[in-house]
Amino acid sequence: MIAVRPMMPEDVATACRILNEIIEIGGSTAFEIPFSDALFVQSYLEGADKICTHVALDDQGEVAGFQWLGMHDALPQDCADIATFTRRHPALKGAGRSLFAETSKFAAAMGFTAINATIRADNGMGLGYYDKMGFRDYSVAYGVPLQDGTPVDRISKRFDLSAGAAL
Repeated sequence: MIAVRPMMPEDVATACRILNEIIEIGGSTAFEIPFSDALFVQSYLEGADKICTHVALDDQGEVAGFQWLGMHDALPQDCADIATFTRRHPALKGAGRSLFAETSKFAAAMGFTAINATIRADNGMGLGYYDKMGFRDYSVAYGVPLQDGTPVDRISKRFDLSAGAAL
């Protein structure tokens, strides 16, 4: 069983490092510029749009990943937005599933009926993860340019909390 708890200030440095390593690898997040600890806190710990942020801990109690749930102006009021980032080296198998179990339970308790995930079309690992969690495709934003101008589609998937299953 992987321990999952709300993110705390002492988790920021490790969680930010995980996110920046993913950005550096490239191809699996819409982010292209690394985060400072201050920007990370503003985005994932204290942001006005944040509903919750959970961390998954490895056997040593180190942060192995995090999952943010927040509001997004383009979504209906009863639909939250989600982002998931897990450590690549060493990976903690099951971290994403454990995070989603807590995040979805929290979202349902807060009265949300659905969760949205928007993933780059070239992010096979992310698309596979959300498929395994039960998310289903519902829209595509075609050719969203990266900083260098390269067009990459963004696939939006939705999980229906009210039915306890994906749409």
